[in-house]
Amino acid sequence: MKISVVGSYGVGLTMRVPRVPAPGETVSGGTFDEGPGGKGSNQAIGAARLGAEVAFLTAIGDDAFGASARSLWRAEGVNADHVITASGATMVGFILVDPSGENCISIAPGALDELDETSVEPFRTAIADSDIVVVSMEIPLSAVEAALRIGREAGTRTLLNPAPAQKLPDELWPLIDVITPNQTEAPVLLGLAPDHGLTDEELVDALRGRTGGVAILTRGGAGALASDADGTIEIAARTVEKVVDTTGAGDSFTAALAVALAEGRVLSEAAAFAAAAGAHAVTIAGVIPSLPTRSQLDSTIGSTR
Repeated sequence: MKISVVGSYGVGLTMRVPRVPAPGETVSGGTFDEGPGGKGSNQAIGAARLGAEVAFLTAIGDDAFGASARSLWRAEGVNADHVITASGATMVGFILVDPSGENCISIAPGALDELDETSVEPFRTAIADSDIVVVSMEIPLSAVEAALRIGREAGTRTLLNPAPAQKLPDELWPLIDVITPNQTEAPVLLGLAPDHGLTDEELVDALRGRTGGVAILTRGGAGALASDADGTIEIAARTVEKVVDTTGAGDSFTAALAVALAEGRVLSEAAAFAAAAGAHAVTIAGVIPSLPTRSQLDSTIGSTR
């Protein structure tokens, strides 16, 4: 199975803090750690660990962080031949994680701002050769649209992980086969006010109505809702002993969903497989260490081949 990914790479500079500081406040007693991240790279690595042949497109800087990225992709078996070396610095994300495992993130895009529609065109063959193309939104919207449009033109299934969320232009919705927002992102995508008053079921129905395809609303510890032409089903959350770090859960979910769909699994099975991958991720600190291998998931939920 082949998966192409268009998205971000960046370095996560993570501080675990006793509590997240209020505006103007300094909180001491934290611990610091640095590691690779970016939604696109995480999803590419996650899919490769689950057995997919993965081609990845992003933009990085001509700096130490960029060099480390290329080494990482080689080690993880991700094809990074199309990755662009831009004039800006490699993206950096600053992450605060509180004792409960919840996080908040601030991003300096750097090189990613140079990724546009012209950057995506040389990746057309990789998208066309894939079973599914996964696109996330830490990159300029023009690159997001180009990747989805090429996928549509090539007959490749498109999956949009719409994070960080913004209201999507009308012309983008018909290019999306699968969309996977969380409860916070979904109203933003739809252009709804914060007090929109819709239930989760109404939100996922509205999302599917825009795409005509599949919409999955992730709900953290409450599981997910998955909707397609056959209706909406609830995907139960998997219980874990202790939540350590939620940072990689969404990317782990997206990677596993893409793999399962590329394997031809029905929506309920694909979403359950993705939920298991997301649950695995929250039990381990750090994004890359938390992305499961196929054998790790098989040992948890039984063989899925």
